[in-house]
Amino acid sequence: MDDKFIVRGGKPLCGSVEISGAKNAAVAIIPAALLCEEECIIDNLPNISDVAVLVDILSSLGATVEMETEHRMRISAANVSSWHAPFEKVKAMRASYYLMGVLLGRFGKAEVALPGGCEIGVRPMDQHIKGFQALGATAKRTSEGYYLEADPLVGGECYLDMASVGATINIMLAAVLAKGNTIIANAAKEPHVVDLANFLSSMGAKIKGAGTNTIRITGVSHLHGCTYSIIPDQIESGTMMIAAAATGGDVLVTNVIPPHLDSITGKLIESGCRIDYTEDTVHIIGPERPRPLSISTMPYPGFPTDLQQPITAYLSRANGTSVVTENIYESRFRYVDELLRMGAQIRVAGRIAIVDGVDQLHGTSLTAWDLRAGAAMIVAALSAEGESQIHRLRYIDRGYANIEQKLRSLGADIVRVPDSDSLMY
Repeated sequence: MDDKFIVRGGKPLCGSVEISGAKNAAVAIIPAALLCEEECIIDNLPNISDVAVLVDILSSLGATVEMETEHRMRISAANVSSWHAPFEKVKAMRASYYLMGVLLGRFGKAEVALPGGCEIGVRPMDQHIKGFQALGATAKRTSEGYYLEADPLVGGECYLDMASVGATINIMLAAVLAKGNTIIANAAKEPHVVDLANFLSSMGAKIKGAGTNTIRITGVSHLHGCTYSIIPDQIESGTMMIAAAATGGDVLVTNVIPPHLDSITGKLIESGCRIDYTEDTVHIIGPERPRPLSISTMPYPGFPTDLQQPITAYLSRANGTSVVTENIYESRFRYVDELLRMGAQIRVAGRIAIVDGVDQLHGTSLTAWDLRAGAAMIVAALSAEGESQIHRLRYIDRGYANIEQKLRSLGADIVRVPDSDSLMY
């Protein structure tokens, strides 16, 4: 049985909240530990279901995985000998496709099912496969996923047709143990790409240019163990800032990297928020009602697609008309129907949403159709009048650690209860 949130909105969020480690970094770094036979210790992990799924997958491959604390993991991959990822487990999450690059890099072979995760549009694997082929691998499409083989894996040059985060990471994972030099052109520049590169470098990999559009990798014969702490979560940070703004709150967000939040901070200031920051905190005071915005999602350092849904929920109460353009995924406006049921006035035409702000949203029964849509439902419910119920928390739990406890510490009226109607959703 799934759970649901019951949220009684209309209360400004006030206080201090600490951000967890980055989900998008963790789901790449944990599999990367399989690239060496020595022990790796990974710290500042978020307590989310995607991490639990990865622990299960690594254990099934023969790795010894120990959670020393809620946020600290010890991985020993010395006994891993299988290049076949368990299909039923892989299908539980999207980022399981990083096992392709990891297993191909370590064993020269990989058999991995097509991944699962949120339904937010087509996310093809063609750029991943293109990158593996540039390293000398052959790829065969199977009924379940892909079989990859390289004899040997060699350095090569790959130009990505789009700055795909997933493809950039997967090629990096395979290339660090390939013979010779690899160049990834038009590479993604997101913070978690850089974090993975730093982790691999701590293991002895030779990587230059992470965070720019050209990454250069010199293959090494082996990697060694290391201890590494994951960066704070850029998307959780932005979600908490948006929630504070949506409720007219006064919140200090701690354990953040402010430069990672520049695009979010800029738009929230434009909407009427007051924001100050230090080296690792952001202090945000929300407006009584936001000014309208024009937002276009873009690869980093542009406005992140993963915050498109939460900020649209925020703008549904703006004093005027906002325009939100989704340039990354074509099916990321499904959640709008839920906001309409709360009284929002939003028209969607293809990749563009026209948001006519209303005075007030009204609580109702809501469904989280994917991870970030779930965050949008929380933002809307916190700012709405009356009680809301948010169903399908399994999506929210994939990416937000202990979110109801964090929000309650800020004064939100939110509780998690078993959802007797979960089979309906």
